[in-house]
Amino acid sequence: MKTTQSSQLFKKSQRLVPGGVNSPVRAFRSVGGTPIAMKKGKGSYLFDLDGNRYLDYVLSWGPMILGHTHPKVLQAIINTAKNGTSFGTPTLQEFELAELVTTLMPAVENVRLVNSGTEATMSAIRLARAFTKRDSIIKFEGCYHGHADHLLVKAGSGVATLGMPDSPGVPKAFARHTLTARYNDISGIERLVKKRGKDIACIIVEPIAGNMGVVPPHPEFLSTLRVLTKSHGILLIFDEVMTGFRVGSGGAQELYKVKPDLTCLGKVIGGGLPIGAYGGRRDIMQMIAPAGPVYQAGTLSGNPVAVTAGIETLKLLAVPGVYDGLEKKSKKLAEGLAEAAREAKIPFYQTRVGSMLGGFFTKGPVTDYPSAKKSDTKRYAKFFHGMLSRGVYFAPSQFEAAFLSTTHSSAQIHKTVEAAREVFRMLR
Repeated sequence: MKTTQSSQLFKKSQRLVPGGVNSPVRAFRSVGGTPIAMKKGKGSYLFDLDGNRYLDYVLSWGPMILGHTHPKVLQAIINTAKNGTSFGTPTLQEFELAELVTTLMPAVENVRLVNSGTEATMSAIRLARAFTKRDSIIKFEGCYHGHADHLLVKAGSGVATLGMPDSPGVPKAFARHTLTARYNDISGIERLVKKRGKDIACIIVEPIAGNMGVVPPHPEFLSTLRVLTKSHGILLIFDEVMTGFRVGSGGAQELYKVKPDLTCLGKVIGGGLPIGAYGGRRDIMQMIAPAGPVYQAGTLSGNPVAVTAGIETLKLLAVPGVYDGLEKKSKKLAEGLAEAAREAKIPFYQTRVGSMLGGFFTKGPVTDYPSAKKSDTKRYAKFFHGMLSRGVYFAPSQFEAAFLSTTHSSAQIHKTVEAAREVFRMLR
């Protein structure tokens, strides 16, 4: 498989763009080799500059749940763009998306649109601090909530991939207000809240961790957080940027029947275009300007083209049977990969929630960041390149999720599992 044009582009890009990429994990640093530059996507496939075709399980890191260039989403984008791409004024589409989100997620009574997941989490935490009149927050090791200064403390995603425990440029004065706990460690979070509860404005958590690989919550973890936060006057924030409308029509909060105070959204609600949102209880959200004193603004917030893509995506996801179909296909892929690894006697711990999958090259179970970090990243790099050479594109990092779309077929899943069998045998 020749990738000459990708290599040439990457070489040129490094002269103008830091590291040659506009988001770190794209650089293939943890798996080695040269990043592949894509030219187009169609359904479950990506096509690179050299014309190679890849079965895509990255799906733009999650939002392409309907596959690439879905005809109805694409047509809605085109129709909207013909009327203009940005106005800096209210639009009908903003209201329509807000209505859809608040209907599908009852915990979100009011919602504010922004431009990214980072903006959503940053704004939600500012709001929580204003509402509670407290300064400190709790996050969990390995959970990534965007690159705002106070959240780059023991973060996952690209920070974990590149081996960067914290980021230079974050003042210690910011970091001291960010307390960290271990994901799924109920006794640990109970001790921390008991000790510092009066200082804590909010606990922010990925209800299904997706930035240290996919790590599901223990059965009582999220419900314990809900009880703890209520009893100590702390706001509970679910970062559902990845899980919202991905693991089900009401997100992880519907799946686990836990109602947060605030919810952060992104990815799927933009149908592949840049967007973010945060929302929650009306009494909290009414503190945001111009209704209240907490300032947050953005010229492109509620951009009509991005919002239209999100509206069309959510409407198509509401068709009966969509999530059932995703569940069946995802289960088939996860079980197939786990079986292929067992046959080859390769230590491999498979995780999955809905159409989010994780696979760790480790002997023991993965329940938190320390256990995820035990994974054999060198073996994952070999697995990644072995699959890539067979036309299957997984994330170029052990610590990222894999995703399925409605366009992935049973035949494609079978092809993926058969390719994995070959690669796992090579890894012995």
